[in-house]
Amino acid sequence: MMRRALVKIVFVVLCFALPVRPQADLIDVNSRKAAPDFTLADSKGTAVKLSNYRDRVVLLDFWATWCEGCKVEIPWYMEFQKKYKESGLSVVGVSVDEDGWKSVKPFLEAKQVNYPVVIGDWDLAGRFGITALPVTLLIDRNGKVADKDAFDREIQILLKDSAAKEPAK
Repeated sequence: MMRRALVKIVFVVLCFALPVRPQADLIDVNSRKAAPDFTLADSKGTAVKLSNYRDRVVLLDFWATWCEGCKVEIPWYMEFQKKYKESGLSVVGVSVDEDGWKSVKPFLEAKQVNYPVVIGDWDLAGRFGITALPVTLLIDRNGKVADKDAFDREIQILLKDSAAKEPAK
C-alpha cells in the first residue's frame, strides 16, 4: 500500500517536472538566415523557384544518385511529402550529380519520387554551406533556414506556425 502511494507521488512529480513536449532542435527564430534563392528546372522543364514556396515549410534535400545515405533518405521524404503536403510542407530535391538528368531521370522514374527535383551543382550547395552529402535543410514559412538534417518532429512544429507578417518593402 505504501509502495503504491509512493509510485503515485513520483508519477505526479514527474508530470510537473518534465516538459509536456520536448523542444525541437530548431535554430532560434531570431537567428535564422534567409535561404539563398534559386530558380532551376525540374525533370519536366518546369521552373522551380525556392522563393515561390513562401508560406510553406520546405524540406530541401541536397543529394546525388551515387550517395548511399541519400538513397536511404529519399523514401522518408516521399512519405513526408505525402503525409504533410496538405498541412503546408513541400519537399524539393536538389541533385548534384555531375551528369545531370542522365543519371537522375531514370532514378526518379524507378523510385517514383513524388516531389520536384532539380539539378544543382556544388556552387549552389556551397551557398547553403554544404560541402558533403547527404544534407537536408528545413526552411520555415518565411524562407529562413530553421534546421539542417531535419526530422518529423521539427516539421510538425513548423507546420503549426503561421508566416510572420513582414512590412512591405
